[in-house]
Amino acid sequence: MARKVFFSFHYDRDIRRIQQVRNSWVIRERGAAPPFFDKAEFEEAKKRHGGIKNWIDDQLNGCSVTAVLFGAETYSREWVQYELKKSHERRMGIIAIDIHNVRDPLLGADAPGPNPLAYVRDGFTPLTNFYRTYDWVRDDGYNNIGGWIEIAAQRAGR
Repeated sequence: MARKVFFSFHYDRDIRRIQQVRNSWVIRERGAAPPFFDKAEFEEAKKRHGGIKNWIDDQLNGCSVTAVLFGAETYSREWVQYELKKSHERRMGIIAIDIHNVRDPLLGADAPGPNPLAYVRDGFTPLTNFYRTYDWVRDDGYNNIGGWIEIAAQRAGR
């Protein structure tokens, strides 16, 4: 089943890794690409009334799953934390995918980073207790991302 997915990530540091993940998703699913963060839209959202929060909230509408693609610094990004918090509040499926070993065409692999789900809490409980984490390289994300998203959506009742 096709799912509308919101991708959360650190744009400046990881965009070339993200592009590789996204391109495999488009190819594997044989259909329309899921919504994908576009920096131009994000930059434009900063200028509008309500700004980034309203843009994120609008992008989350109709999504079944949020996939946070994380590298070395993703956990500390304010908007990534906001996206995860809002996704959890909306009872969406959430998955975390470690992308530090995806080779950036210019820089190669990156240093590993903390899981962003550990930095967002439901009360005192980190989101790592509720949602699954995968490694893009080790867990063969190229062939498995569709299944991961489907499992997350089903677990969320979507």
